[in-house]
Amino acid sequence: MIASHESFENQNARFWIEKGILFFEYKANTAIDLQVAVRVVADRIAFQNERLLPIFCDTRGIASIDKAARDYLAKSGSLLAKAVALIGGENVSMTMSTFYLEISKPSVPTRIFDSKQEALDYLKGFL
Repeated sequence: MIASHESFENQNARFWIEKGILFFEYKANTAIDLQVAVRVVADRIAFQNERLLPIFCDTRGIASIDKAARDYLAKSGSLLAKAVALIGGENVSMTMSTFYLEISKPSVPTRIFDSKQEALDYLKGFL
């Protein structure tokens, strides 16, 4: 994959950079197992091309995520991230995001928001 332009899409997610923030959006009804988590993180890291960025992660498309994927994302999912703002909508993604934060303990500052503007305001502090 070549990251010469400022957006990328694979079968599970799409990501782009806007005003110094990496936006990461899971596609609708995405089931995340370890294989999907590894692919998504590898694609994001290649796309970032060694740039350390704050990440806006929209989890609303996640239908399910298994423990191996959660553990992997808590550690490797934070590579090249200054901070992460998780956006959740329905109860499922909010519950998964809360569980991820409390159990998996990501290695960079990470917070959950239900407002896009609040999440962006948080990330602007890391630009």
